[in-house]
Amino acid sequence: MNKTDKILIAGSAGMVGSAILRSLRSQGYTNIVGTFNRKVPEKLESVKYHRIDLLDLHACTSLFTEENPDYVFYAAAIVGGISANNTLRAQFLYENLQIQNNVIHTAYLSQVKKLLYLGSSCIYPKNAPQPIKEEHLLTGPLEYTNEPYAIAKIAGLKMCENYNLQYGTKYISAMPTNLYGPNDNYDLQTSHVLPALIRKFHEARISGAAYVNIWGTGSPLREFMHVDDLAAAVVFLMENYEGTPFINIGWGRDISIKELAILIKEIVGFSGTLIFDHTKPDGTPKKLLDTTLLTELGFTPKIKLRPGIESTYSDFLKKYG
Repeated sequence: MNKTDKILIAGSAGMVGSAILRSLRSQGYTNIVGTFNRKVPEKLESVKYHRIDLLDLHACTSLFTEENPDYVFYAAAIVGGISANNTLRAQFLYENLQIQNNVIHTAYLSQVKKLLYLGSSCIYPKNAPQPIKEEHLLTGPLEYTNEPYAIAKIAGLKMCENYNLQYGTKYISAMPTNLYGPNDNYDLQTSHVLPALIRKFHEARISGAAYVNIWGTGSPLREFMHVDDLAAAVVFLMENYEGTPFINIGWGRDISIKELAILIKEIVGFSGTLIFDHTKPDGTPKKLLDTTLLTELGFTPKIKLRPGIESTYSDFLKKYG
């Protein structure tokens, strides 16, 4: 990519899209177009925003016709934690399929030079060997609670793969691990585990609560990556990778939900006790990505978990404290 090439970020107001935008601007890219729908982004120099519903194919086509981007980062998605995935099953499947179909196909019709599609580590089988290699895709049943979202994300990476095969496009796909960081979603009904714990412990500390309830047993192991590391990785891939095989993006270490809860409790300053609700689902027992391919390409993440959560909590306090 040249610094003046027009770059479109689909979903630029979300946690991931806004991080990609920050990364691009910090590296001197000056011709950036962002899309948003419900969540209004912070206005920044060198960024042109479009409020658009990417579920609408006509609106998506009009956007590409007007802007004619050279490069596209696909970071638009309907996302959530176990509760949201398990209760909004039809919505997560339909909307994610529809949005990615519209963007990927319109990018093809607009002759975009290159597109990077962001998926999710939930695409892998529930009991995949650990750490999970890219080759483990479609080797076993998915985790039921997030199966619709996973199916949509698998369809997206396969769409990119097969557009490359049939049409000669240069579409690459990256599968990130669990992400956290500035601009995260802290809604307890739809958020992922790390931001949900930040909010729970913060509210418990403020109210003087004696305990905090946590879903599940606390035993599942999860890998967490700061969203700024993810953004640096996808910009790196856009600049340096052109292969059709998708690439895992992760930190390379995992932590139990119980250990994570204790760490966030310390950072927030909550002094009460933890109660794990064993009647709630745990999800996949362990999910750690093998990032050998990314490392061999020359990328290594930098932000360790504790300082990453500390900076994320500071961001939370600025917005909600």
